[in-house]
Amino acid sequence: MAPANPGIDPNRHGTRMPSPQGDGNQNRGMDMSADIDPKSLVFPGLAGPYRHGAPYAYAFMRFATGAVLVPHGIQKVFFLPISRYTETIAAKGLPFPELLAYLTFFTESVAAICLAIGLFTRVAAVMIWIEMLVIVFLFQWQYGYFWTNRGYEYALLWLLLCTAIFFRGGGRYSVDHLIGKEI
Repeated sequence: MAPANPGIDPNRHGTRMPSPQGDGNQNRGMDMSADIDPKSLVFPGLAGPYRHGAPYAYAFMRFATGAVLVPHGIQKVFFLPISRYTETIAAKGLPFPELLAYLTFFTESVAAICLAIGLFTRVAAVMIWIEMLVIVFLFQWQYGYFWTNRGYEYALLWLLLCTAIFFRGGGRYSVDHLIGKEI
């Protein structure tokens, strides 16, 4: 007896994301499965916990990426004068330093919160991505890689995480999914 949906094993418990409509590849797509093969694990007894946590892993990564940035934004908004950032930005020769300082405040607070909760996820990811790109190349590159020496390591990590989040979107556990719309 053939499965009702060819290409999808009815015994798997993961979530299969469909291919774009009309591409002729209905059986292909990104498999976001929570199915863990105990035989492939060094410690097969961990398959259960892995299986239970896997569906939430992406939401956790997206939340953490935004939530870790929020304190940076809150610190800027409530405790530091805009002039401090305007001067730093102007010293790098960037145009409209005051506007860019306010955009930095907005990105590190509002956009970071949006990323954490999955609201306007892709827009928030792009805003943070752009900021981190500027930070990596204009503000931290000269110090080398390691964050312990003011290097770009930490900003690069945010940039890479936001790249992945941009392509994936909010995911199942997001406000975007809850309201049924994404940008």
